[in-house]
Amino acid sequence: MVSSGLQNADENSCVENSFRKYATDAQTTLMYTKIKVWPLVCVCIHEFQIPCLSLQFSQLISGGSVVNAEAVWDHVTMADRELAFKAGDVIKVLDASNKDWWWGQIDEEEGWFPASFVRLWVNQEDGGVEPVEGTSEVQNGHLDPTNDCLCLGSPLQNRDQMRANVINEIMSTERHYIKHLKDICEGYLRQCRKRVDMFNDDQLKVIFGNIEDIYRFQMGFVRDLEKQYNTEEPHLSEIGPCFLEHQDGFWIYSEYCNNHLDACMELSKLMRDGRYQHFFEACRLLQQMIDIAIDGFLLTPVQKICKYPLQLAELLKYTAQEHSDYRYVAAALAVMRNVTQQINERKRRLENIDKIAQWQASVLDWEGDDILDRSSELIYTGELSWIYQPYGRSQQRVFFLFDHQLVLCKKDLIRRDILYYKGRIDMDRYEVREAIDGRDDDFNVSVKNAFKLYNKDSEEIHIFLAKKPEEKIRWLRAFHEERKMVQEDEKIGFEISEYQKRQAAMTVRKVTKQKGEATRRYQVISPFISPLACSVFSSLFTLFL
Repeated sequence: MVSSGLQNADENSCVENSFRKYATDAQTTLMYTKIKVWPLVCVCIHEFQIPCLSLQFSQLISGGSVVNAEAVWDHVTMADRELAFKAGDVIKVLDASNKDWWWGQIDEEEGWFPASFVRLWVNQEDGGVEPVEGTSEVQNGHLDPTNDCLCLGSPLQNRDQMRANVINEIMSTERHYIKHLKDICEGYLRQCRKRVDMFNDDQLKVIFGNIEDIYRFQMGFVRDLEKQYNTEEPHLSEIGPCFLEHQDGFWIYSEYCNNHLDACMELSKLMRDGRYQHFFEACRLLQQMIDIAIDGFLLTPVQKICKYPLQLAELLKYTAQEHSDYRYVAAALAVMRNVTQQINERKRRLENIDKIAQWQASVLDWEGDDILDRSSELIYTGELSWIYQPYGRSQQRVFFLFDHQLVLCKKDLIRRDILYYKGRIDMDRYEVREAIDGRDDDFNVSVKNAFKLYNKDSEEIHIFLAKKPEEKIRWLRAFHEERKMVQEDEKIGFEISEYQKRQAAMTVRKVTKQKGEATRRYQVISPFISPLACSVFSSLFTLFL
């Protein structure tokens, strides 16, 4: 135990010494930046190769050809002569003579931007760069599989050459991504676990999420890609099946993406303390990682999962229909688009949980568990007449259908914008059935535009009556959507973390406090307005915007 403690102390000291040694020396720090690009930049340009590529692209631009680049990072700037853009924007490169800063255009705006913030399109449709004499990386217009530097082919590229370029880019980015994940796990997470005086387990779970699971998955995925990669003739590679075989594994990105916003918030709080700034910088230097902050490294898995559909779409574009890989690439593209779409949808749901918590806080006489304990999405809401055995009398209620539960509320008799909690129905225990207009045998009443909820474990029945047939149809569709959402969530293990629930509760308290102060100020002018009515109306208005 003593030797283990000494070993950890030595390693921690090594981290601190590393920071003290290099953090104050900008020139020395650059020694560790062998690749002057961001982690997900697909065109990986080594320092000693930049003059070569700058010359090639300058020749291409001066010849009148269009050179396009895609932003892989947001470039936020207040400088007049700099070009601001967001990740995914397409930039027309007008001047690439400087290795670090290029001049580009988006729509009518022109300005300087960092070359390391973009990736050049693999296949420039309007032409290509002639191979420069003395650059061994260029082989017949293809990327040398042993080198990660992108070199474009001649203007007379055929489809096979273009497909080879895309394949090479995919392989190159996967190799860099694996290195990047390794750096996060070994350079940051491992060092953080040794510093129990600075981090607890909950903090590390929030900051790094399931990054280690992603690393293990990606290693297996890349191993299979390498087996399918044809080093001699890259255009013959069949990588489509790899995506199909691993399609279920990509769902682990959902948890990471859903957690990413919380990770940023936690890091932001820690970075207010200079100790943490120094520690993370020392970790980066010790691991010899490129010069970006830890939040930049942690963003790349989010960008990576969104990048796959773009790469596969480009690959499909240059894959002939008679190619043996065509149908697999087409299927892989559909799969990855679905994955990213579902991940984005779930991320959107998590970003809306504050509104759900605020809505619950506005409902009076609330009883039982919080909505967020089981649900994360308001699917549909509306007024219905409700009959419940054994009472058998109709009651007018406002219903809110969330995933897993249907909440019943009653409007205040005077202030119709005030809601009172009247119960809930566990949708996991009920089955929805359409009711036929006419005399209902279960309740012995005449019904119209009705549907029923049957308890699967007992004889309990609820019947609901809409005012119009269209409203009934919308409710039936909403119930179908609710069951579909629950099944999909179970498939990928989607849930709201305890940390996210706490954050939502804190937001509600903050908003309530602000509204209370605003209401007190307003009462000075208009004392006849109910403070509760003001608060409830404001919450409901925010929810349904």
